[in-house]
Amino acid sequence: MTTGTVARIAIAPVKALALVSLDDVDLRATGVPGDRRYALLDAQHRLANGKRLGPLVRISPEVGDDPDTLVLHFPDGRIIGGPVELGDPVGALFYGYERPARVVSGAYAEALGEIAGQPLTLVRMTEEGSGLDRADEGGSVSIQSAAGLRSMAEAAGLDEPLDGRRFRMTFTVDDVEAHAEDGWLGRPVRIGEAVVRPGGNIGRCAVTTQDPDTGVRSLDTLRLLAETRGHLPTTEPLPFGVWAEVVVPGRVRVGDPVEPLPAGWTRS
Repeated sequence: MTTGTVARIAIAPVKALALVSLDDVDLRATGVPGDRRYALLDAQHRLANGKRLGPLVRISPEVGDDPDTLVLHFPDGRIIGGPVELGDPVGALFYGYERPARVVSGAYAEALGEIAGQPLTLVRMTEEGSGLDRADEGGSVSIQSAAGLRSMAEAAGLDEPLDGRRFRMTFTVDDVEAHAEDGWLGRPVRIGEAVVRPGGNIGRCAVTTQDPDTGVRSLDTLRLLAETRGHLPTTEPLPFGVWAEVVVPGRVRVGDPVEPLPAGWTRS
């Protein structure tokens, strides 16, 4: 049984903004604390994501706990933020479904709206983990293989591996074959001190076509996925990586082993 290695850990404290790389995390049932804790809404309270507002990825967030803090670093050098003050409750519409949130007061929304070119509202999700796309399915983390990134780069005729930030995944695993995570669906996988259970493939969207530093379209990843993986039986079309539930919480560090466990494994 092949043992992989955690090569990268990343979270998105604010959906649509830049990812934050971490060396180690305290993985909980709801995922990595702080991941997708904040979101941006348009005038109709719908999720405003990178598919529509790619250049927002140029803004880098910092978050802190006890007390809650959020600091945004803008590409022009501005720094906005500090302790988070919450305002009115709001129903955030994620893909047609309402999730409870609170409006974040202060100068954030105006500055973000300037970059986006439209009014935006910054909200903090009421429940930890509820800002994750597949929270309703129990999906609290995501996994991709580094070899899968190299394979896609080869298909695109690139000399360097594809930048994994395009796919905005929690864990990137090295030392396994390309797309090894596809074979882990439904079975427990030990990652560091935690155990997760992948539940489905992640079908990709237009965000993956964008440069992760600029948010500008730079590679037709959807065409590449259709050509190289479109024929595969998967839970979602155009798959790259998998989502997973956390079965056993625990510490996960870059460099930790990743190992699929026997199908009959049970938590002791």
